[in-house]
Amino acid sequence: MKYKYISAFVMVAITIASCEKSFIDRPSLSGTTVSNYYNTADEVRAATSTLYSGLAWSGYESRSMDAIGEVMSGNELTGGTDDPPFQNMTISATSVRLQDCWKSFYKIGGWTSALISTFEQKKSTGGKAEILNPAIAECHFIRGTVYFYIARVWGDAPIVTDPGASALSGKFNIPRYLKSDVLRFALAELKLAEKGLPESDVPGRVTTYSAKGMMAKLYLYRQDYDSARIKSLEVISAHRYDLFSNYAGLFNSSANNNNIETLFAVEHQSTGSPWGSGNRLNPDRGPSNMQTDEASMWELYRPSLDILLAYEVGDNRRAGSVMEQGWYKPNWKPKKLPQDDGSFKPDDQAYNTFMANGYKYDTIQSVLQGGILNASRSTIAKYVVGPGLSYGGEQVIGQNTGINFMMLRYADILLIYAESVLGTQPSTNDVSALEAFNRIRARAELPTKSSLTINDILKERRVEFAFEGDYWFDIQRQGFAKAKQIIEAQNRGTIGNTPVWRLPVYVTFNESGMYLPIPAGETLQDPELLKPPVSYYSKK
Repeated sequence: MKYKYISAFVMVAITIASCEKSFIDRPSLSGTTVSNYYNTADEVRAATSTLYSGLAWSGYESRSMDAIGEVMSGNELTGGTDDPPFQNMTISATSVRLQDCWKSFYKIGGWTSALISTFEQKKSTGGKAEILNPAIAECHFIRGTVYFYIARVWGDAPIVTDPGASALSGKFNIPRYLKSDVLRFALAELKLAEKGLPESDVPGRVTTYSAKGMMAKLYLYRQDYDSARIKSLEVISAHRYDLFSNYAGLFNSSANNNNIETLFAVEHQSTGSPWGSGNRLNPDRGPSNMQTDEASMWELYRPSLDILLAYEVGDNRRAGSVMEQGWYKPNWKPKKLPQDDGSFKPDDQAYNTFMANGYKYDTIQSVLQGGILNASRSTIAKYVVGPGLSYGGEQVIGQNTGINFMMLRYADILLIYAESVLGTQPSTNDVSALEAFNRIRARAELPTKSSLTINDILKERRVEFAFEGDYWFDIQRQGFAKAKQIIEAQNRGTIGNTPVWRLPVYVTFNESGMYLPIPAGETLQDPELLKPPVSYYSKK
């Protein structure tokens, strides 16, 4: 399902006003009133649909997710000016990526808080609880999820549940709260969502099982293995989700949006005017030799040499995740257009001949005639949907596509269950854990395992979720000593030209890098953020 984006009338009610602090986003004081709106399910669900959209998540999903989750973890190489510090582990508080991520997360936090307040007010004046309560639960799910992400990125961080009051009072001296309290807050939100969400809904809307799944992920992060096992098993036992049969198809076509594997996704659109609501991973990941007049592509992020070594021989996830020499997509047929006089440049004519029977990834062919050559001899295939509608792909409008970005997949639930059964043991041959783990291996067409260690699971998670923004958090939750061991063993270098073939680079990882600095613009305006964190919850 594609959500019909919120009407202009409703949008006014939750449009974010400019405030001194990006984490004090509040709704406009003019526009729709509680008394004359939110009377029908359509009106209420139109408001919450925005929380799923690229309008809310783009600041994180577009580039910040790659920089933090993938470049920093050693899965991606990058260039430009804003991203290399994440590769070199020299991230500063002035980072554009950190600022964009911060703004996105606290904007979502502000929207959810405003909507919860609005819906509660509507109920108190006679609004229908049966349509408002599920919407409130949706908001709790989104708010819990975003604070889970905040805790993982920054550790100690602000918690803001009434941005309107803070903005109106002018009191912006909000402190950082302990990471443990931020996680506790996120968990409390997800519990409210679990209680209030329905067991089923239209595709794309979260359910109580979405909340259970996100809770399982949070419990695993906190190393509360018993709780992670219970919650992940509740999702598995419900038999409402399953692995999508075609791994590559999860990521290369919007036709598979909201499939049976998706527990929560950012909903995108490519039709109409998609700016701000479209998925913009296509240009940053797509290979430059596939660019057309419809689809921009500049391969800002590329697979690292280290992630390429992580794939086992025969793993079909590799071709679903990475484009390399010989990668071929027969339906995609990019073309160079003629010049104004109708003639073709010689190289363009050769390019069209080379691509006539489908897109080819070739590192030997001349670059001007369809070949491609970069620092890892590969590009990312996930969330690349092709060269555009006129060239055998689906609709692409410049940088924008309509493929959803999956934030939580059923594959994650299976691996969470396996790891939670393992817990602190050095290994396990538990039948149920192996069954869950080997289902992932079976889809990848790999041999099953008869025993599991934490290294087995981490490696499986790395290749299963490569380029989905998760690997850094898997490294981080192992603790500093293990994280240092993993990161400092990675080759973050490149492939050069003959006679220098491989140019290895290794980085030093310090404990200060476990969590990222709060953006400098925020600490400048709120010096409280530079002080030691305090407790959010009163001690009794």
